[in-house]
Amino acid sequence: MNEKDEKKQNKEVPIEDMHCASCAQAIEKSLDKVEGVEKSNVSYASEKASIEYDSSKVGINDISKAVEDAGYSIGEGERVDMPIEGMTCASCSQANQKALERLDGVISANVNLTTEKATINYIPGKVHRSDFVRAVENTGYSVPDSWLDEDYEEKDKVEKDLEKVKTAKRKVYLAWSFVIPMMAIIISNYAGYTLLQRPYYDIVLVVLASPVLFYVGWETMYSGARSLVKLSPNMDALIMLGSMAAYSTGWIAILHYYGYGFEILNYGGIAGMIVAFHLIGRYIENKAKGKASQAIKKLMTLEAKAARVIRDGEEQEIPVDKIQIGDKMIVRPGEKIPTDGKVIEGESSVDESIATGESMPVKKEKGDEVIGATINKEGSITVEATKVGKDTFLSQVIKMVEEAQGSRVPIQAYADRITSYFVPAVITIALSAFVAWMVFPRTFHSIVSWADAYLPWVNPELTALSLALYAAIATLVIACPCALGLATPTALMVGSGKGAQNGVLIRRGESIQLMKDIKTIVLDKTGTITRGEPGVTDVIGETEEEVLLYAASAEQRSEHPLGEAIVKKAKEEGLSIKDPDSFESVTGQGIKAEIDGKEVLVGTPDLLEEFGIESNYTDEFRRLQKEAKTSVYVAVDGKVKGVIGIADQLKEDSRRAIKALKDEGLEPVMLTGDNTETAKAIADQVSIDRVLAEVMPDQKVQEVRELQDKDQLVAMVGDGINDAPALEQADVGIAIGTGTDIAIESGDIVLVEGDLSAVVKAVKLSHATFRKIRQNLIWAFFYNVVAIPIAFVGFLHPLMGMAAMSFSSINVVTNSNRLKKVDIGMEDE
Repeated sequence: MNEKDEKKQNKEVPIEDMHCASCAQAIEKSLDKVEGVEKSNVSYASEKASIEYDSSKVGINDISKAVEDAGYSIGEGERVDMPIEGMTCASCSQANQKALERLDGVISANVNLTTEKATINYIPGKVHRSDFVRAVENTGYSVPDSWLDEDYEEKDKVEKDLEKVKTAKRKVYLAWSFVIPMMAIIISNYAGYTLLQRPYYDIVLVVLASPVLFYVGWETMYSGARSLVKLSPNMDALIMLGSMAAYSTGWIAILHYYGYGFEILNYGGIAGMIVAFHLIGRYIENKAKGKASQAIKKLMTLEAKAARVIRDGEEQEIPVDKIQIGDKMIVRPGEKIPTDGKVIEGESSVDESIATGESMPVKKEKGDEVIGATINKEGSITVEATKVGKDTFLSQVIKMVEEAQGSRVPIQAYADRITSYFVPAVITIALSAFVAWMVFPRTFHSIVSWADAYLPWVNPELTALSLALYAAIATLVIACPCALGLATPTALMVGSGKGAQNGVLIRRGESIQLMKDIKTIVLDKTGTITRGEPGVTDVIGETEEEVLLYAASAEQRSEHPLGEAIVKKAKEEGLSIKDPDSFESVTGQGIKAEIDGKEVLVGTPDLLEEFGIESNYTDEFRRLQKEAKTSVYVAVDGKVKGVIGIADQLKEDSRRAIKALKDEGLEPVMLTGDNTETAKAIADQVSIDRVLAEVMPDQKVQEVRELQDKDQLVAMVGDGINDAPALEQADVGIAIGTGTDIAIESGDIVLVEGDLSAVVKAVKLSHATFRKIRQNLIWAFFYNVVAIPIAFVGFLHPLMGMAAMSFSSINVVTNSNRLKKVDIGMEDE
């Protein structure tokens, strides 16, 4: 197959949201405008698009954007995660990603170097899992043999990463056991203390370097050579070429001593040092990458190992994976709750910090939900299992974090594009350096002679050939595509892990980049700004305690939400509520009850009028109504004792959260079905200026769309069920989960807690994560742009280049790990 045929691709992708043939034509027109798309055919009947394109000019992201520009979207198909072995740098992940994307039936593929996994969206029946394995193997990498088995389970990631770090550490020790004596010989020679004369000096350096290259560093050598053979060179190819070029000078120097070949400085020792420094860099990088994924590893190890259940009337201890729905579990103080469930007996407080990030224990009593892996702090409780296995809260969190880490941030596409050309470009530049030095020796010699006064490692006395090799080797080993490849996934990994620890689950990496441009955040009032249930806000009367006691006693048998709110308030105040002797509900007006022989009325002005009672609390009643509160009179034996105000109360942190969102540069917009007067009263309490009131549920999508039409990117916060269409329409949908129910498909970001403080955490985390991604990419670009030219002109020793290259990758990973220390909470007032 020639290069032109290899670049030509045919891809079939599912299209969503088409309603007629005109939709298909609109998508076709949008696709045909994309440079590199040679032909497209969109079928409304099959809801698919067939596209013929040049893969060197167009990628799946360009195709997806063209479909979205037409107002539609590419379907996701079926998703699978596949582990890939043998990847060492960003070029490796790029090579595998391209191979997978070339398969007909693959909608999209994302290969993550940090997690060493490929996330593939594909059309079942069009392409099979065995095709994915074959594509990876043809690129020169491998997939575990057991991955195709139906019961495949990945080896514990924690153990796997620990073993990788231990192996890397062993290699470092072994390599330096050869390199240290080699360095001693070289340094002593430079210092004038000749330990070995030629040819023994040359021979010993080559002998000591050989096991470092071909035993300890064999994986690097083999990976580099294999990538060159497959015409997809990776970073190991740069190390391999640089170290082999240096190593060959040792043999040339030996042969020259015996009268063969030409004179050249022996860089054989430097070859071993290059690989040894590379192995140190790989060890530190693996260790740092391990820290980056610590959050998800911690989640994976949190699960309880055993459960104490009651079966056949007896208490038994069983492994957690044997728990069945409906099992009754006994949980004693200090023990982990084995799985998600509901308290059926006892009461206690539970440490839910693994789910919400909040350190204060939460009180749990009969009927309350509890989350598996959280810790029971005080009393013994009996819990009925409601979710097990992959359906539990913890499993869902791990799944969402893994999805986020397998997703792509749009800015990564630019880095990927550069990375795919990076290694071939560096090899070309290194060859150009060698040729330039050989063709223009005087010019470069004058540059080096000037530098000799400032850079002690530069030696202008060397032959032109030695200096040419010096520059070429330094150019090869200083270039670092890994920093580019690690810039986005490491930050995304740390960010999503930190989010999971704080009750913020990022499902799509794209939302992190979009969030930086969001200026408007739409907040559904009920359940987001307010509690979504009525509560007593005001008690006005001669004696407030008497008013509340009579009202609560009268309402004790009522099932009306307002009556329940009054009873709840009385209990909170510690009042001794009395049982009414009689109770009568007056439809639409209130209730009448008899308490201790006294007639008690609780209700509207119409109720008072019906019983011929006049009120001296009319002004207070009207004031409460103007504040958008439901007001009721309380009358005893024909005399009004006071007024009670009831409203959907603000959540505790709503005011502070709205202020914090404004501080982040967002304009909050309140969306509600309430009447305008009520809505504005709530908005005034939290300092929201824009209110969209009297909006029916099916109109929410249109309201979000109208905001977007004003050239705004919009985030929407809602409950993920009733607000699902609006969340999908928003550029970033933030869905609020409740308790163990976080399996919400409509949100880009899912919040475990149902209050606005969690929204602030999500916004701050997104901003902080994207800042790290941007910093990483700027550093990676800057480093390569500056470092390669310096090496080209011979100013850098190859060992300095190798050390700088390792530092570049380590710096990116370390910078991403700093996200762990970023404060995403709200400032105290």
